[in-house]
Amino acid sequence: MTHNSNIITRFLVIMLLFTCQGLNAQEKTGDFRRVDALALQIPDSQERTTQGISGYITSNFNSQTDRSRTIFAWVATSIQYDIDNMFAVNFYQNTDEIIKEAQSRHKGICQHFAELYSAIANQSGIKTYVVSGYTKQNGSVDYLPHAWCASLIDSSWYLIDPTWGSGYISNGRFIRQINDDYFMAKPEKMIISHMPFDPLWQFLNYPVTSQEFYEGRTAIDTSKPFFNYPDTLKRFEQESKIGKLIASSRRIEQNGVRNSLISDRLQHNRREIEYYNDSLRVEVYNSAVYHYNDGINHLNRFIDYRNRQFTPKKQETEIREMVNQAEWSLANARLKLQAIQNPDSNTAASILQLSRSIDEAMLNLNEQRIFVDKYFKTGKVLRKSLFYKYTWMGIPLN
Repeated sequence: MTHNSNIITRFLVIMLLFTCQGLNAQEKTGDFRRVDALALQIPDSQERTTQGISGYITSNFNSQTDRSRTIFAWVATSIQYDIDNMFAVNFYQNTDEIIKEAQSRHKGICQHFAELYSAIANQSGIKTYVVSGYTKQNGSVDYLPHAWCASLIDSSWYLIDPTWGSGYISNGRFIRQINDDYFMAKPEKMIISHMPFDPLWQFLNYPVTSQEFYEGRTAIDTSKPFFNYPDTLKRFEQESKIGKLIASSRRIEQNGVRNSLISDRLQHNRREIEYYNDSLRVEVYNSAVYHYNDGINHLNRFIDYRNRQFTPKKQETEIREMVNQAEWSLANARLKLQAIQNPDSNTAASILQLSRSIDEAMLNLNEQRIFVDKYFKTGKVLRKSLFYKYTWMGIPLN
């Protein structure tokens, strides 16, 4: 029993060793020999930053294809695959930290390759996104997530995997060898081995479902509903961060939750959505507090002015505006609170307390408005008397 268990464990490790690598290496076609050669000549002083690398590339190449190839070749030849940390995939790590690690160590896993390529490409005028998902090799779906890139090159979207394109693993060692299969791959080819979590990044009008990917049925099926990915991508680019998360989660669920990797991504998205909703609620609540405090300040300034019996003298419109400003701020505070949806218990308690404070301030404000109305309806000779309270046997006379 123990012997069989060890065999299974070793088999899984061998399978996972290729999660961020391609199995079959291929000699480069030769079409990019000159570009690849120049990629190796980037001065050391410029290699220290992505801006320096992109500066070298844009000054030496005009076409987006050549620029993209230079970046691909530079990343593939400059970054060593980190076999020791191949299981440490963390899509939620800070992007700047990932890039810094890749450049300082000249070593990394799939996300380091992808983020570094993406950063240089975008700085070189090539719109690029990092795509996350999972892969299939030798008919089996891998157990670790993977990262690659999507680049808009000369008005067409291509998929680029700088990790698989940099070499392969053999007998526990990384063998560096550029594989052109993973440079500017067409979406209908890449989907055979690379499945993004969000089907938007398939760049296919008839996306492949998770189940079909597992079954190897990745051929284009025009009997499916048409998916206008260019328009969806345009909307994606215009949406807020939370809007992107909500839309992406919906597409992921519709495409099928086939494995734990997809489930983990959905759970992460939901946590992020809740986090942003909480942040938004806090932001709106704080805005309500700001308007409430502003209203109280205006109200206190008016009461202080009233206590000084409206001196120095102001025009009627100015006095009424003092009250109006207080009312405007308090009303805005109330509107902000009403806009907060589904608050947690702590936020709900804070909202209730602030609402009561606003109501009390509004009652005071209405008293002040009544006084102002009465003041300006009273003849000028008698106005001064309004600032005093007259009583008879404890009963107010005014």
